[in-house]
Amino acid sequence: MSPEADTFRSGFVSFVGRPNAGKSTLTNALVGTKVAITSDKPQTTRTVVRGIVHRSDGQLILVDTPGLHRPRTLLGERLNDLVEATWTEVDVVAICFPANEKIGPGDRHIAGNLAKLKKGIKRVAVATKTDLASPERIAEHLLDITALGADLGIEWAEVVPVSSKAGDQIDLLADLLLRLLPEGPPLYPEGDLTDSPDEILVAELIREAALDGVRDELPHSIAVVVEEMGLREGRTEDRPLMDIHANLYVERDSQKGIVIGHKGSRLKDVGKRARLQITELLGVPVYLDLHVKIAKDWQRDPRQLRKLGF
Repeated sequence: MSPEADTFRSGFVSFVGRPNAGKSTLTNALVGTKVAITSDKPQTTRTVVRGIVHRSDGQLILVDTPGLHRPRTLLGERLNDLVEATWTEVDVVAICFPANEKIGPGDRHIAGNLAKLKKGIKRVAVATKTDLASPERIAEHLLDITALGADLGIEWAEVVPVSSKAGDQIDLLADLLLRLLPEGPPLYPEGDLTDSPDEILVAELIREAALDGVRDELPHSIAVVVEEMGLREGRTEDRPLMDIHANLYVERDSQKGIVIGHKGSRLKDVGKRARLQITELLGVPVYLDLHVKIAKDWQRDPRQLRKLGF
């Protein structure tokens, strides 16, 4: 056995990249269950989610951040600040470059910021979504990533192509990331998969269901707050029921109509899909009560942002 075999390592890895680069899907694939919501809409992630990977030789704490973008609102500025603050507190920063897209100005900007991080933080490049690219395209993409690193003075500790959807090279990525972490004891108890409170996870699952199928301009205008959550009193232990009351906030009357749908059909569908996911997350049947409210221009209003948890 090598001397490394009984060395336990633990630490924090932050996935960064532009919106829709596959960060949340990669986090879920490594953890083995859903801890971050995913959507084909950019800028879905608004909170820093820690997914925890437990192994016999170490513990990986994965920090999934919002996608860095050119902010158009106060919310956008705060999300970017959140990402850049997170980078300074981790052991490894892994930047995601989707293999089905060429490296663009947004990628170069994020990589340029990585180049300025203190030397002790290791940099990894992950070519995501390889299931959507040909072998020739993947090979070209890996060469482009290597060239970008050389151009910016970044020494990649690893360059790894993966497919979260197909599960390709996910275990290899976990192995490589773990090797880059410092020696140390577990930082979270066995069995914990995230440190996000249940209320935050539930709100995110409701928002994920609400994002599905809405028009392009609406996703960024939806926020969800869980107002009340608890087991219903008077139920026997073998028949528990979790009562959840949540509000979906939008910015304008017209958006409220879109979310509710004709005679409430869309909101009912959102509730049904969210309830199934929440039941799976919490392991108990759920009664979900949803209401849609207007918080006018909340993405630009500091007071409203505070109220909604940003």
